[in-house]
Parts: sequence; C-alpha cells; structure tokens
Amino acid sequence: MNERDSELVAHDLVQNGYELVNNESGADIVLLNTCSVREQAEKKAIGKANNLLSKRKKNQQVTLGILGCMAQNRGTDLLKEVQGVNLIVGTQKFHRVSEYLNEISTKNTNGDFPCVIDLEEEEGSQHKINQHVSSDLNQVSAFVSIMQGCNMNCSFCIVPKTRGSERYRDMEEICDEIKILRDRGVREITLLGQIVNAYGRGVFLRVGGKSPFVQLLNKIHEIEGIERIRFTSPHPTSFGRDLIEAYGVLPKICDYAHLPMQSGSNRMLKSMNRPYSREKFLQLVSSLRSVNQNMRISTDVIVGYPGETEAEFEDTISAFKQAAFEMAFIFKYSERSGTPAEKFPDKIPQEVKEERNQKLLALLARQSEESNLKKINKTMEVLVESQARKGRGDLMGRTRCYRKVIFEAGRDLIGQMVPVQINEASSTILKGSLV
Repeated sequence: MNERDSELVAHDLVQNGYELVNNESGADIVLLNTCSVREQAEKKAIGKANNLLSKRKKNQQVTLGILGCMAQNRGTDLLKEVQGVNLIVGTQKFHRVSEYLNEISTKNTNGDFPCVIDLEEEEGSQHKINQHVSSDLNQVSAFVSIMQGCNMNCSFCIVPKTRGSERYRDMEEICDEIKILRDRGVREITLLGQIVNAYGRGVFLRVGGKSPFVQLLNKIHEIEGIERIRFTSPHPTSFGRDLIEAYGVLPKICDYAHLPMQSGSNRMLKSMNRPYSREKFLQLVSSLRSVNQNMRISTDVIVGYPGETEAEFEDTISAFKQAAFEMAFIFKYSERSGTPAEKFPDKIPQEVKEERNQKLLALLARQSEESNLKKINKTMEVLVESQARKGRGDLMGRTRCYRKVIFEAGRDLIGQMVPVQINEASSTILKGSLV
C-alpha cells in the first residue's frame, strides 16, 4: 500500500512540472513515505530524515517532506524529532503534496524553511488514488487501491489511527483504472486495501449471494487483456464461501492467498482481538486448498506478544506446520503507542522474542524449500516482469502461485506468459529454462 501511495505522489509531481531523479543525492526535494506498523520502521525513517537534513549544513538546499502513516501517527511531534522538516502530510492528503510543495517554494526565501502540515481527514479521499507514475510499456504488474482504512481494531495495530475508517471506491471507477493500465501493457493487477476482502461491507449490497468484493472480482475478470488477479491484505473473517469458491470458478485469480494468522493460540488470538479461532483458521486453509489444489498460502505472525507463554508459542509452531505455510512475514511484537496492547502486562523479554522469531524463520525456510524442491522438472507458467537483478541475460518472472523464477532469455519476453521448466530450487527462488 505504501508503494502504491508513493506512485500516486510521484505521478502528481511529474504532472505538475517536477522531475524524478534516480537518487536522492541529486534531489532538491526528498519525500519520505513512511510506515508506522513497527516501531523500528519509524526509528529508521526519523534517522533517515535527520541524515538528509544534515545536507543543509553543507549549503545544499534540500526540501524535506514526511508523508504517510508516521506523519499521521506522530503529527506535530515530528517537529521536535526532525527539526527543519518542511512538509508533514497524513494518509488522506497524498494528492495535495504538489500543491503544498509549490506553497513552500514561494515562501522559501532568504534561507528560510517554512513548514506545511496537513493531517486532516478529507471526504472522498479514497477516490484520489487512481493515478500511476508513468505509461511505461514494460510495466507488467500494477497495484490498484480499492479502499482505504480499517474497522477491525486489532489490539496491537495502529492502522485504524493512521488510515482512518473504511472508505470504498466505486466498482466502475476501479474497473476504468484497470482498463487504462491494461492499455499500457499491464497484465496482472493486485487489488489493495487494509482489509481488502471487506470491500464494500455495509455500503454496497450483496447481489446473487455474492459479497461486493466477489462482485468486483467478477467485473475485473471480464476485462480482456488482464490475465492475473491478486489481492492483499485480506482478513480471515472476510473469506466467505463465495470468495473461497471464486478461486475455483474464476481462473484469472492466482493460485495464491495471504491469510494473516498472527498466532496459533486461541488465548492470544482473543487478546489480539482477532475474531476467529485457531480451528476456524485452519479450516479456512483446508477449504481453500480443497477448491484449488495448487494453492500457495502465506501468512503474518507475531511472536512475543504480551503474555505469550512457551506453550502458546508452540501452538503457533504447530499451526504453522499444519497450514504448511510457504511464505510468511514474521514479526517480533512491537509496542505501538495508543493501542490497547501497549498497556498489557507480562511483556516478553527481547531475547525471548528473538529466539522465537529465529525458530519460526527456520521452520519457514524448511517448509518453503520442501515445497519448491517438488517443482523441479515441472513446467510452470511464468509472467515475465523484468530483467533479474543478478545474472547477465537473466529474466525474472512469477508463477501463478507467486513463486519467483529466474531464467535466461531475451528482453523481448518481458510482459509475456511463457512456459519455464524448473531445474533448481531454494527456499526463496526457482531457476529454470525456457521451454
């Protein structure tokens, strides 16, 4: 989502006469689009901001802006932590950035560095997220935001504070954006939302037993030229039967689902305010694989949550094994100011968090490698995205189940669906040859 927000800001700036440069050293304006989900992300962003401001001491005129979730979360407190920042813009005002930079430019005289701050909500801001950076004909895959905000209120999460309540875009507006991307050469769409599969709840009606989100998937599926559909990040409780069945009847939906489990302990799930049980979660995993046997499932897990016992961590280990996750984002619990969990007792020592984190990462590596090794000698459909970062003449693409594949071929295949025979595999990547 942050990447997509950055695309919006970049497009708007270019449209208003600004020029993108390849690196910050040659920039007169640097904008940091920030995340607040983890404390470490905020610390890193503040450190980066202060490093950039040090250029002013070398007589370099640098205008610095802080955008996004950290700006929304910390607000005017950032003026103390990043002295000299010029722009602080919250999550509902990305489309105003160029306007504010123009304002700063007119005021920036005699070495003064004015500051503009806008953290206010804006009605209809969810409709201001439909612009993309460029019409690059080599762009194969694109993000499309369908909603903003979250109503779930998990006890550890700061997103409702930084992103606000759920707000949805119109289906036709979303489809029009996708058609524009299709005309530019995009073949794969990833739908974005804080709770993406809750799209339209309480606002749009169910039709024919289908939720608004499944209705949207059906409309996108009908768009010629779009070959693959992905979405992130969903919530397990919004995986209704209609969405599960969509994986079996809509072939453009990729063989991949992200299911944030967070914990395998029922007591921890209750403490996290996650409204499902371990049993219901594992049943969902089973249901998805029964509909699509090629399904690859990833997850999010928090280790070291306040009060998590060793036995409860082992519950997470066992659920992780049972679900056979092949990809996961594993986090050591990070306390977020203003969340209910901040006040929870029985904090877990950092060294215990680290130990549990490493144990789960090792399990993930084993499960992922085991799954990938089974793909050797098989031929898989790959959407070619770009040149590989490493290796001369190599291309990089992804399978329907989101596995990254490296193989040797010419650049003219970028944007194409090609068959690749898998010859090598590790826990993170597949290597093969064009068939």
